[in-house]
Amino acid sequence: MKTQVAIIGAGPSGLLLGQILAKSGIDNVILERQTGEYVLGRIRAGVLESVTVDGLTRAGVTKNLKEQGLPHDGCKLVFNGQEYRVDFKAQVGRNVTVYGQTEVTRDLMEAREEIGATTVYEAKNVALHDVDGESPYVTYEKDGETHRLDCDFIAGCDGYHGVSRPTIPADVLKTYERVYPFGWLGLLADVPPCDHELIYGKSDKGFYLCSQRSETRSRYYLQVPLTENVEDWSDERFWDELKSRMLPEDAAKVTTGPSLEKSIAPLRSFVSEPMRYKKLFLAGDAAHIVPPTGAKGLNLAASDVLYLADAFEDFYQNNSEAGIDGYSARCLARIWGAERFSWYMTKMLHTFPENDAWDNKMQEAEFNQLINSENGAKLLAENYAGLPY
Repeated sequence: MKTQVAIIGAGPSGLLLGQILAKSGIDNVILERQTGEYVLGRIRAGVLESVTVDGLTRAGVTKNLKEQGLPHDGCKLVFNGQEYRVDFKAQVGRNVTVYGQTEVTRDLMEAREEIGATTVYEAKNVALHDVDGESPYVTYEKDGETHRLDCDFIAGCDGYHGVSRPTIPADVLKTYERVYPFGWLGLLADVPPCDHELIYGKSDKGFYLCSQRSETRSRYYLQVPLTENVEDWSDERFWDELKSRMLPEDAAKVTTGPSLEKSIAPLRSFVSEPMRYKKLFLAGDAAHIVPPTGAKGLNLAASDVLYLADAFEDFYQNNSEAGIDGYSARCLARIWGAERFSWYMTKMLHTFPENDAWDNKMQEAEFNQLINSENGAKLLAENYAGLPY
């Protein structure tokens, strides 16, 4: 089999890239090691920047988003009893849209199926070959047989644990990482959200987040030590702990119910450079991870994809390698800005076990600067709604 662009990974970044390229007449094949049902079963965030919505519009998959997405013009921050609403619309003239990553993935899957583009699920033992030569190719196993996919370029959209990033020689790849000493215990339930916007809170017992997927489905998070086991958290224990961290007036509006899913996710910041090696390009979690505090993971993946789609379109339509050559630097400029914002939000709103009295006062001063400075609020709104693309 032969194609122009081989895409590794059928998550939202791989599917978005495949759909945009297909609409531009660029042939592509997606290889995914899991089943489609497994990919759809992964519960992830769903706060979309305008640039992500623009990317989905470019891919032609916004019908459901327009009908079901919830525009948010701001969010509320709570810091040890103090509350402050950041008004994105007033500060920077933009908003975000709440629409679940599962729904984004499903929309992209269905759109790809409609145009008859090739996605190979359960592609095992995927390996990338000759990425530094003129004729790269990919091998994989399917139904007990080995297959070869020849291509012009390879897009590694296969996540942090995928095969794409390790294919880049160790003496070329440089990585940066910060691992945080806690995780997020998340609970998903079919209950109405306690507020029409997200609430990011810090209490003396740790961070909490009140989020949502729709007007009838809510997602809540609690900061917990990495030593915690999700099996030890009954629904009742979770709801009690959540309400104990919240402002009383917010806690009174929490509707409890049986969980659909509970999990604990560790937090880390991670970036690998460069994001291009010869004929191989990394996008999304294959190249970077952000703590979810800034709601940047899916949005960074989408901006990577849009830059990469631009580069491939420029190559195939204009016979220009300018976009390809500038891809990594263009992505990393936006990525490091989002990494800084996610690190800032995490640092300000979480309880760090190693913090001393000085560190606690610095967190308090950070929050006070935010609420007492118009420029501080504007900077947060600009970053949350999305850095320039």
